[in-house]
Amino acid sequence: MPEITAEQLSQRMQDAGLLDSRQVESLWAELGTREVPYSDFSSLLLRKELVTNYQLDRLIKGEKGGYFYGGYKVLYLVGTGTFARVYRAVHMESGRIVAVKSLRKRFRDDRSMNEQFIREGKIGVQLRHPNIVPIYEVVEQPSPCLIMEFVEGRNLREFTRVRKKLSPVESLRVAVDILSGLTYAATLGMTHRDLKMSNVLVTSRGKGKLVDFGLAGLQSLKANSANAEETNPRTIDYAGLERASGVRNNDPRSDLFFVGVILYNMVTGVSPIGETKDRLTRLSSARYQNIKPVNHADPSVPPRLAAFIMRSIELDPEKRFATAAEMYDDAKRILARIEAGDTSEPDPAELLPTAKKAAEDVSPDQEGQNKTLMIVESKTEMQDVLRDRLKKYGYRVLVFSDPRRAINRFAEDVTQTADCVIFCTQFLGAPSLEAFNEFGSREATKDIPAVLFVDPKQPNLIKAAQLAPHRVMLQAPLKVRELREALRKLLRPELVSEEPTAETPAEATPAAE
Repeated sequence: MPEITAEQLSQRMQDAGLLDSRQVESLWAELGTREVPYSDFSSLLLRKELVTNYQLDRLIKGEKGGYFYGGYKVLYLVGTGTFARVYRAVHMESGRIVAVKSLRKRFRDDRSMNEQFIREGKIGVQLRHPNIVPIYEVVEQPSPCLIMEFVEGRNLREFTRVRKKLSPVESLRVAVDILSGLTYAATLGMTHRDLKMSNVLVTSRGKGKLVDFGLAGLQSLKANSANAEETNPRTIDYAGLERASGVRNNDPRSDLFFVGVILYNMVTGVSPIGETKDRLTRLSSARYQNIKPVNHADPSVPPRLAAFIMRSIELDPEKRFATAAEMYDDAKRILARIEAGDTSEPDPAELLPTAKKAAEDVSPDQEGQNKTLMIVESKTEMQDVLRDRLKKYGYRVLVFSDPRRAINRFAEDVTQTADCVIFCTQFLGAPSLEAFNEFGSREATKDIPAVLFVDPKQPNLIKAAQLAPHRVMLQAPLKVRELREALRKLLRPELVSEEPTAETPAEATPAAE
């Protein structure tokens, strides 16, 4: 029995702000006396849902704070990680149930950690997608915390720990959800950088939802340290992979590798790269090179799914899927076949990522040969995506992040600069639109084809765009197929057919940046 009286408990609750004097007096009146055992008083509190067991335990220990974050009252602890704790909480006025992610006490005095945590939250606020846990609010004072959706369910690590492993259909459905969220994030120029089982929540209805997108926006911090990724425990697995595969930090295909790791884990019950906290082991190239084939770990995995997983965890990033959108579409296709009971061996052609299959169907001689495109885009990740995709169809690609500098380049030699300019506005905004309009009004460039990418959420830019038959607008979300069709009409009208192209609609790209 706790060494605390009923009256002492009532006073502690008032001091903590959990009850006011009117509520306490009402409780004494119901009990008929203040001379009641602690157990009777606490039982009444719990029965009336005026206190939770979590709050009660803290009150008994004499904890005076940690019951409120902003306008939210903490109900109980959900989970604890290295950097933060997550609580279930309720908004005091609206009654809305939320999750509160609070930086752990030992990090609150570290200014850089506080700034990083707040920055992570502000990045996450931008993301609104069914497969990403939304951050509603960032509270900076007195204690930094993130107010998020409360997901009824558990994280994927806990889920598989109970189930041991998941069926191929269940696993693919979760993987499709993960890839859907990543595809959307890519349209904003974001990668995840911390994909693992515990960062995927599985709802009570089996839907996968991603958490902790904050690292996507922290890449600028790496400029301060050549090995920042290797010293950050939240990105060390990515550093190990990218060191082993010889690619730059923050390669978008690294996320896809770890989707494959998660999927492998779901269908076999074991991780292909093992689990360890040892830093040197996590950075070792051997960890990513010596992966046992899926069908060796579990021969019951359908061949198409096994091939899909092994492609996603190829050490050579060129053999993986190029983007989340491609991997998402292939995952949906395989899921449909397995749901239909198809357990046959895949044809060799099926094993190629979507973009590679499409590229094999089109001869660069007929499309991009001898044509130069200029892309005006400030987001590095998006520059890479557009450059890589368009080069596959034979185009020569120039990239500029400054709209003014891009159009002034034509003053040097208009005949040798570019055959078409693609202006992106999602991140550049009005300056990109102004450059698009000025490009169309200059005597030297008014006849050069141009494409303007806009977000439907930019109505003012859409309204102000000065269009013409050779100056077109495309809206996000954009597919490569749509961009290629527009470019063919502008640059190769002789190749335009009335029939739909043979391309798969999987060629989605996060355009309109």
